[in-house]
Amino acid sequence: MAAPPASATPRSPPPPPPPPFAAGDGPDRPAEKSGTACEDRSAESLDRLLPPVGAGRSPRKRTTSQCKSEPPLLRTSKRTIYTAGRPPWYNEHGTQSKEAFAIGLGGGSASGKTTVARMIIEALDVPWVVLLSMDSFYKVLTKQQQEQAAHNNFNFDHPDAFDFDLIVSTLKKLKQGKSVKVPIYDFTTHSRKKDWKTLYGANVIIFEGIMAFADKTLLELLDMKIFVDTDSDIRLVRRLRRDISERGRDIEGVIKQYNKFVKPAFDQYIQPTMRVADIVVPRGSGNTVAIDLIVQHVHSQLEERELSVRAALASAHQCHPLPRTLSVLKSTPQVRGMHTIIRDKETSRDEFIFYSKRLMRLLIEHALSFLPFQDCVVQTPQGQDYAGKCYAGKQITGVSILRAGETMEPALRAVCKDVRIGTILIQTNQLTGEPELHYLRLPKDISDDHVILMDCTVSTGAAAMMAVRVLLDHDVPEDKIFLLSLLMAEMGVHSVAYAFPRVRIITTAVDKRVNDLFRIIPGIGNFGDRYFGTDAVPDGSDEEEVASTS
Repeated sequence: MAAPPASATPRSPPPPPPPPFAAGDGPDRPAEKSGTACEDRSAESLDRLLPPVGAGRSPRKRTTSQCKSEPPLLRTSKRTIYTAGRPPWYNEHGTQSKEAFAIGLGGGSASGKTTVARMIIEALDVPWVVLLSMDSFYKVLTKQQQEQAAHNNFNFDHPDAFDFDLIVSTLKKLKQGKSVKVPIYDFTTHSRKKDWKTLYGANVIIFEGIMAFADKTLLELLDMKIFVDTDSDIRLVRRLRRDISERGRDIEGVIKQYNKFVKPAFDQYIQPTMRVADIVVPRGSGNTVAIDLIVQHVHSQLEERELSVRAALASAHQCHPLPRTLSVLKSTPQVRGMHTIIRDKETSRDEFIFYSKRLMRLLIEHALSFLPFQDCVVQTPQGQDYAGKCYAGKQITGVSILRAGETMEPALRAVCKDVRIGTILIQTNQLTGEPELHYLRLPKDISDDHVILMDCTVSTGAAAMMAVRVLLDHDVPEDKIFLLSLLMAEMGVHSVAYAFPRVRIITTAVDKRVNDLFRIIPGIGNFGDRYFGTDAVPDGSDEEEVASTS
């Protein structure tokens, strides 16, 4: 369904200038500036052919493929922050309900694909969108190819310049909600940087690039295909202005490269893919009518993917015997006495913290007995052999569900030397009542570790299931995950055990009921508020799922 061009439509405000190396623009090595007045006049004359850039906006300088704008995610080398929470992407069985909605954006070099993608993201206003660019997937050049690129003789506008196998495998994992590692391409050295960028699956994935529709397997992964059709003269002028003003090239060299590689590639490989597009957007970002149609269709698709996980958990998997994967700390008079103190609403904060810490230490020690051990022999100081046991795994990592779960970290550190710690922030959306993922920081290579997942209370199990799902999506084996909690409701135990039957569940006590507000009965109150001395959360919230950055 192509949006009809509106020839009489007033010209829309100009889009921001494309980055120095936009997708498929040929990341060739910049030539040396000649510094002549003639070149300066050439750049000025080209500026007159295009709408002026917004006042105060400086040109974007970029030498790698790492996207600077991927709302609503903020990433550093160590952490991922979701500026809007991600609702559940799985059902009560713990499996993915529906795959993410993938949009493909194709079009010629400098056609405005990235600008259109960002306009779609802004208009969608949905919690979780990932923007994936073909810029990241250029193949690493051989020494001979690098020499050709240095002399502008390597064709970056050919399908063979891209690693389609890596593109397909990456997009498949993103659609499944899993984490992926995306290469960061250095356009100066024509190689991939050592550190790759970590992305996580999303509700909507937008994949843009000049060859977005050039591979049959890739096409099958795209739920919507959009072709950005911009006049060739405008694309050429944009390229000329960019290469002259930002890369210091002369006008003759830019035109030569355009005629040798860019234009033939468009005619042979890019323009023919317009026929597979579901929507053609003439004039790129200036066609707001077409963009509105795209946004409406995506919204309708997302409505079909909405879930109500907590409601499903409340009615599923109940009235069954407690699972074998559950281990409850033996209810000795000492354990019972500590529970009596921390459950008492009159207990002071100091006593609540003290006895909670004692219970946490016992819980951690109990949990460690379920780790794999193997026989080993050591020599005692008396020169005698002792047949003992030693840990058979690679490493232990603790992951706390913020904020209450982080109170268990000191107990874990006290008994596990050099343990690594990760964190996950999950909060309840007060409008929908559903848990949402807001933040995560996990150690590298966590898939090789036994993971102790910590939260102080689990009622419905919705937040715990989301945390387990995050670990599974980061390739942690299910049987290497240990869910630890001071107190659990039977509903939460059943929910987690049914969805993830190989996850070991370990707690100090299990209460029978959950009330209409999903609070454990008789329960312990809001653990985080009692521990940190903060005000109680509003009714309808649950201590396992309401977190705070305090």
